[in-house]
Amino acid sequence: MPRSFSRRFIRHGLLLCTSAIGTGFLGQYVLEKSKLKAAEQPSHRPAVWLDDYPTREAQLDAMSKEPEYDIVVIGGGATGCGVAVDAASRGLKVALVEKYDFSSGTSSRSTKLIHGGVRYLQKAIMQFDLEQYRMVKEALYERGNLLKIAPHLSYPLPIMLPIYKWYLLPYYYAGIKAYDIVSGRQLLRWSYVISKTKALELFPMLKKEKLVGGIVYYDGQHNDARMNIALAFTAARMGANIANHCTVTEFIHEDVQVKNADGQSETKKKIRGVKCLDRYQNKEFSIRTKCVVNATGPYTDIIRQLDDATTPKICQPSSGVHIVLPDYYSPNNMGLLDPNTSDGRVIFFLPWQKHTMAGTTDTPCEVSDYPSPSTADVDFILGEVKNYLSSDVQVRRGDVLAAWSGIRPLVLNPNKKDTQSIARNHIIHVSDSGLVTIGGGKWTTYREMAEETVDRCIKSAKLQPKNSCITKGLILTGGETWTPTSYIRLVQDYGIETEVAVHLSNTYGDQANKVADLSSLTGKRWPVIGKRLHEEFPYIEAEVMYAIKEYARTAVDILARRTRLSFLNVIAAEEALPRIIEIMSKELDWNEQKQKEETDRAKTFLLREMGLNLKRDMRRNVPINFTREEMGYYMKHFRRIDVDNKGFLTLSDLKRHLQVSDSDISEEELRILMREVDQNQNGIIETEEFLQLMSALNTGAVSTSHFVKAARIGKIKSNAPPERSGGGV
Repeated sequence: MPRSFSRRFIRHGLLLCTSAIGTGFLGQYVLEKSKLKAAEQPSHRPAVWLDDYPTREAQLDAMSKEPEYDIVVIGGGATGCGVAVDAASRGLKVALVEKYDFSSGTSSRSTKLIHGGVRYLQKAIMQFDLEQYRMVKEALYERGNLLKIAPHLSYPLPIMLPIYKWYLLPYYYAGIKAYDIVSGRQLLRWSYVISKTKALELFPMLKKEKLVGGIVYYDGQHNDARMNIALAFTAARMGANIANHCTVTEFIHEDVQVKNADGQSETKKKIRGVKCLDRYQNKEFSIRTKCVVNATGPYTDIIRQLDDATTPKICQPSSGVHIVLPDYYSPNNMGLLDPNTSDGRVIFFLPWQKHTMAGTTDTPCEVSDYPSPSTADVDFILGEVKNYLSSDVQVRRGDVLAAWSGIRPLVLNPNKKDTQSIARNHIIHVSDSGLVTIGGGKWTTYREMAEETVDRCIKSAKLQPKNSCITKGLILTGGETWTPTSYIRLVQDYGIETEVAVHLSNTYGDQANKVADLSSLTGKRWPVIGKRLHEEFPYIEAEVMYAIKEYARTAVDILARRTRLSFLNVIAAEEALPRIIEIMSKELDWNEQKQKEETDRAKTFLLREMGLNLKRDMRRNVPINFTREEMGYYMKHFRRIDVDNKGFLTLSDLKRHLQVSDSDISEEELRILMREVDQNQNGIIETEEFLQLMSALNTGAVSTSHFVKAARIGKIKSNAPPERSGGGV
């Protein structure tokens, strides 16, 4: 028995090795013979290309006055904006309305990858699934196109697949090589195998034990929200009318005579327009149109049932949670793929915007305007991260800088008899009233989805485009004259510090000078202009003013999508909020009540949707469990600040203590220190709140504390046996 098992194992091992090597050599031969080296599509120039786009108010005015549009798009995510770009590029009259902000939903909460899907290809091969194979091939083509048309917002990213068992190496190598081959002309770079030593050199924080090597392959990465905004304003520059914070409240139906299958005339209700509400100005208006596209992602069924209340639901929403960690959790130019987590899911561990992002989960959920990450999902991701990192890296909950949930809109296919099967790719459905619904799909394939959707609109509504689809190779706004060294001109011409210049160039592309033109003097020798919104991030005050030109009308629009501050560090976002409100108030003429409303709305967003509540709960839920020596040490520090022995600390106590310590600190900084510890926000620091912070720091629930550093409270060093105090005060 052992001998026969050994023979079978050797036979299967040789077979896997042979197939892997054969796949690699065959792929290399085929591609090199055909000279398929990341071939480029020809660039297209639309017939209409405005030097600048109209104001938001001008867009809304045009929508209400236009006699009739060819297409009205509902939804300002990647798919909706992609449809607007495609339709406008064909010379059709297009309007787009979005209930909240462009990319406010799923499109800004992705894994930030532009990819074909390695796991989908694995399923296609293992299950001999031709449909899945075509989906991967289509996505890989679109990956190459997207990297070309928005070079300032996207780039190739190497991703390592660490191998901890020798027999898995040929298996994964064959799969990754197949991924290269399917990429065809859009191959970014060849994947390759690396040794254990090289793997640790490229990813030093990787777990060393039992590591045998790794495989590195390439996919694309992008700034998803800014890419979505680039799509929106590309459509605007081609003549489309677009507006955010504008919701559809009702469809306008008209009875029309149509011929049925038997050639007889009958009356049917057809959509001939939409009624809208400008949520920012609280104004209602109507838009007339020949065709309406429903591109609302998770809200697909809401719009379908607004057209016909009896329409069955097709959307099966699923929540995907991501977390952001400090940059020291990963190298700045190498991602990591965990192909088989403890529950069979896939986890990506990626550098993004000088931080580390990890995710995602996949949990059925309800559609919500305010999707929230759960503690269980955050703990699951941290657990998987811990499995792959060296024991030298202490994975702490306190290191979670932000967390968010995106709702993935999986859909059933209403065009098939078996309506219970979830569509693997996107679906397009035209209702009896003429509503064209595009559902499913993913970020990478937005352009292909948009092209097919506009084709269906032209057919169903008998539209007359001026030309065929030209979005393959159509450069998005900001990418026309951008180069990787464009930031140098910003430094030289404006006196902007290099980090800020790189950020502006990589965010706005060749439009970055327009942001620089709005920048104010710093009052310093260097940098000359470019006051930061937060000292730890390269975002500057001029971006708030430019964001308003990009139709930003709430503080959340700026924190989450015009900048990515709330996605990178939720506490830094909260700290930058007052200055953002101040600038927006001046630009948009907000009164005190409006300022308070916007501040409260932004704080609620940070708490509920960006994980700020989780960070606070982490501290509240940490037990106060000190040894007697530790308790005495921390209470001694507390009483040094509480000189009147009141049992709590006030702002005056903290100010007096820091003055004695020769700490130079402003009133505003004092209030920030107080808020960091004052969990119930009653204006004082109670003994329990103080000890809760110390305990959270000791357990890693909180990674750092400005309060502790300012008060100069060091960690206790003790060799005494752990005699516990009983767990409370």
